[in-house]
Amino acid sequence: MASQDDFRRQVEALRPYLMRFASLQLRDAAAAEDAVQEALVAALAGESSFAGRANLRTWLTGILKHKIVDAIRRQSREPVLAPGADDEGVEFEELFTERGHWDERPAGWGDPDGALEQQQFWRALEMCLERLPERTARVFMMREHMGFETGEICKELGVTPTHCWVLLYRARMTLRECLQQTWFGKQ
Repeated sequence: MASQDDFRRQVEALRPYLMRFASLQLRDAAAAEDAVQEALVAALAGESSFAGRANLRTWLTGILKHKIVDAIRRQSREPVLAPGADDEGVEFEELFTERGHWDERPAGWGDPDGALEQQQFWRALEMCLERLPERTARVFMMREHMGFETGEICKELGVTPTHCWVLLYRARMTLRECLQQTWFGKQ
């Protein structure tokens, strides 16, 4: 019985991480809370299937990813805002010449591998992700963090492949600009 209590404590200790992960994906505190709660219930119910073959955090994140996809599906069935309302964003044409080259090359980022290891970088990235429009952030996180293919993203969110690529482009450019200002430009 003590091992079951220990398992529950370990699962509960990962709750703050799971909440951050779900909040970045769903952009809705209530939906994130629901997804995390569903994941925790599923994890506790499936304790016997865990068996320690994987890292507990990895296993819980996998369960949470499925719950997030379920939440996204539910949200996609709900009425949406006016078309284009979440596609606001900075246009990047002024950064390039008419021939498509950088007007002013971005400053070098020094040692990006070293920066990735720093906890402050992750906080800056999280802040930049929170600034993205909701759908843009969702597409980016589904692609880059959850590993979804473009077709899967299009199916889940009801967007065309072209629109998906535009959203990914906008996300990457906005994140690059934000990180340049909040992280790499300060070093």
